[in-house]
Amino acid sequence: MTKTKNRKVNRAWLNEHMNDPYVRMAQREGYRARAAYKLKEIDETLGLVRPGMTVVDLGSAPGAWSQYLRRRLGHRGGGDAGTPAASIDGVVIALDILPMEAVDGVEFFQGDFREDAVLEELHRRLAGRPVDVVVSDMAPNLSGIESSDAARMADLVELAVDFAVGHLHGRGALVCKVFHGSGYSQLVETLKRSFRVVKPIKPKASRDRSAETFLVGLEPRPKVMGAAGAAIDR
Repeated sequence: MTKTKNRKVNRAWLNEHMNDPYVRMAQREGYRARAAYKLKEIDETLGLVRPGMTVVDLGSAPGAWSQYLRRRLGHRGGGDAGTPAASIDGVVIALDILPMEAVDGVEFFQGDFREDAVLEELHRRLAGRPVDVVVSDMAPNLSGIESSDAARMADLVELAVDFAVGHLHGRGALVCKVFHGSGYSQLVETLKRSFRVVKPIKPKASRDRSAETFLVGLEPRPKVMGAAGAAIDR
């Protein structure tokens, strides 16, 4: 009975996936995943990414967001959908704990963003450049235990916020994935403490039944050191 039910669920998911307009569009336009259209809608709504920028892509595998960023920073021709590669006007540095197939013009390295050595490597690759946009599609492997999953997601979001505030220039932006549910309001407050403007966005490409949504932080608040050496948000 269980195997039969699982087969029906798998068949239903496959049918939905193959008929998904964003899946079809991704196949037609050469993106590795439908997720590219989530970032595309956020970018087009807020006008975040422009040629000449330095962008960091956290949790980049399988590479759809990196592809989108590379195209936004490139010239006509793109290079990712069977067309000749064009030069890239800007820098994209991508990072993931999983391997990622190369994207022309994107500098990828594999590592766990929670580890100090990986952060140091990211600092090295930035070579002192201020960052214009940080995008984070990082998410933990979900256990199904809501409190545990919320805590692990919060850890990743807080790491992305800390990195972004430390590297973005004054009008930079952070885009990070979060989940509605336990801990969501606390994550909104985390971003509000670190950015002057915080906007929640649920892109059309994010399925209705998914708890996934995105928070965008604009204009990071500067940090100054208190008398005891602790950082104080302003």
